[in-house]
Amino acid sequence: MKSHGRFDYSAIHQRPDYSWPQGKRLAVYIGLNLEHFAFGEGLGACLAPAQPQPDVLNYAWREYGNRVGAWRMLELFDELRLPCAALVNTSLLDHAPGLVAACAQRGYEIVAHGHSNAERQGGMDEARELALLKSCRARCEQAGHGAPAGWLSPWISESVITPDLLAEAGYRYTLNWCHDDQPTQMRTRSGASLWSVPYPQELNDIPTIIGRLMGAQDFADMIVHQYEEMLRQCASQPLVMGIALHPYIVGQPHRLHHLRKALAHLGDPSVAKGAAWWTTPGQIVDCADRALHGGNAQQV
Repeated sequence: MKSHGRFDYSAIHQRPDYSWPQGKRLAVYIGLNLEHFAFGEGLGACLAPAQPQPDVLNYAWREYGNRVGAWRMLELFDELRLPCAALVNTSLLDHAPGLVAACAQRGYEIVAHGHSNAERQGGMDEARELALLKSCRARCEQAGHGAPAGWLSPWISESVITPDLLAEAGYRYTLNWCHDDQPTQMRTRSGASLWSVPYPQELNDIPTIIGRLMGAQDFADMIVHQYEEMLRQCASQPLVMGIALHPYIVGQPHRLHHLRKALAHLGDPSVAKGAAWWTTPGQIVDCADRALHGGNAQQV
């Protein structure tokens, strides 16, 4: 059968064991998707059935996330003292540069998330896709936020050579693959290292709330249940739990209310029992690389 060839099959219970910093066993990160959409054209999640362009209703609903929802979420993360990875469309560096700067000033990791979520990269030819990957890194660096180490494709859209191009463009990891609860090293045609960090398609507000039509309370319960179950599982292996959030969805006040309760519960030391490491994808890659190849991380 045809195979992607990026990594071999590996059962979760048959791998080397190690711990995250300070002996933690569960790495938890928030992926805050900061996205910008072209007006009157291109792709976009829809609150209501799509209309002929310009689709003002759905465009304005998504833009609420940049103008209001994201700022409310930053306030929440400040209140709970939670780190974050900001997954940024580089078009926001022109459209709402202060929003990206606010994330950088808080020490959030900036992850490249394409130029706009109004377009996919999977249908691009090699030269155009490589140019996109390079330009996103360069644009973030020019804005003073450093060259991102990580990448998440808009709509998780890949060509068959995207991992190769990511490595060649200087990225260290991708969030596109949701096949595991641990970081995975991927093969690339140049032999350069590219890590895959688990990014959730279950614990993600778009598939849950927009795709499955579940409520905000349901999504909050999913976060808590995922966390509590993975705390049990991580006694046997170091695990990664990502939480994917979009400000135009969970930044709405009635949903933020439930998200606040869920994250506060996760941050309660009596719940975590010292096992959870709140972090970012880049730090997860650093630790896994040391543990599996450098021998500097704490071994179990």
